[in-house]
Amino acid sequence: MRKTDILIIGGGPAGLAAAVGAYEAGARDILILDREERLGGILKQCIHNGFGLHTFKEELTGPEYAQRFIEKVLEYQIPYQTETMVIDVSPEKVATCVSRQKGLERIEAKAIILCMGCRERPRGSLGTPGERCPGIFTAGTAQRFTNLEGLMPGKEVVILGSGDIGLIMARRMTFLGAKVHACVELMPYSSGLKRNIVQCLDDFGIPLLLSHTVVDIHGREHLTGVTVAEVGPDLKPIPGTEKYFPCDTLLLSVGLIPENELSEMAGVKIAPTTSGAEVDEQLQTSVPGIFSAGNVLHVHDLVDFVSEEAMKAGANAFRYVQGTLSKGGRKVPVQMGFGVGGIVPQFVSENAEDKVSFMFRPRNVYRNAKVIVELNGEQIYSKKSMILAPGEMVNLSLPPEKLAGLKTADSILVRIEVPEA
Repeated sequence: MRKTDILIIGGGPAGLAAAVGAYEAGARDILILDREERLGGILKQCIHNGFGLHTFKEELTGPEYAQRFIEKVLEYQIPYQTETMVIDVSPEKVATCVSRQKGLERIEAKAIILCMGCRERPRGSLGTPGERCPGIFTAGTAQRFTNLEGLMPGKEVVILGSGDIGLIMARRMTFLGAKVHACVELMPYSSGLKRNIVQCLDDFGIPLLLSHTVVDIHGREHLTGVTVAEVGPDLKPIPGTEKYFPCDTLLLSVGLIPENELSEMAGVKIAPTTSGAEVDEQLQTSVPGIFSAGNVLHVHDLVDFVSEEAMKAGANAFRYVQGTLSKGGRKVPVQMGFGVGGIVPQFVSENAEDKVSFMFRPRNVYRNAKVIVELNGEQIYSKKSMILAPGEMVNLSLPPEKLAGLKTADSILVRIEVPEA
């Protein structure tokens, strides 16, 4: 049995930032565990630019962004162990892991920060009819093939879903000489960032077919094409709108799933709206001493926000170890009103001492709308936005004085208000 003050599971952007945040708060007994050969997580294969504009005030590629935090970890001499798979976490904060270097071992921690990230939703969860032939990849798998392994998935491409990875891979495949016929999105809006739609589709003349989906997959020995159809308001295909696209590659960009198997093993409550842990404003889960941050908590739009959140989790984990983390008293639930989806945190302590940050995704596209926060029926925050869309998270912070009424509140309501037609 090894012992450490703070154990961080995951060496991607969240895990690295959590370690830096804990160290800069005063922690000196920290251990990072990661299952891959090198630190950096998914950023290692994200060779496009656009990272770091908030954190470093400059535009970086994914590997460059990760390297900034890796250099901090090395500078602070924070121990890390790669090629190590954590297979169990107990509510008593004991992690069981396995590696070729050390075999099977158990690590007891005073605090644990869960930073396992997320995985892509596979074809099997879609129920798309047609052949189960080679040539179908998740967008992230194709990204790894092209950027890390120098392999080309195919030359004639259709992309199902308009998540950011799919949009970026539309551009990447075009750069590599492939023909991207279309990006097909079931919803009437894209789930990716607006800038990615412009830079990855519009700039290269790649059509974005909203309210469309793949209704058939053709080919037995290998993919030969897909049939796409328009869908109605009920999201069901409209007969007579089918169109055939010849292709040898279908990339899936249809959502991300937080990797919360270890969280559930530890007894952490999972929020159905985010598929991540339920946390309070300190990013502490339902199990005292276990914190969660990054895409394992909720899927972010920008890695800069992942780092900011994880550094906060690291600092709070150290305060927990020191016994200086505010107990906060009663937990006041956060309710999602009209237009609000997957809000974090789910609870706020009635004695919240610092500013409280809320993050959520709008459920639809809203123009000239207001984000409103109410406490005991009284409006305590309001901000107008020209446009709110599911592809871009809403991030708002409230100072403690705005939340002075928490001691007598039953809940906090966050909602979107749209102008009347």
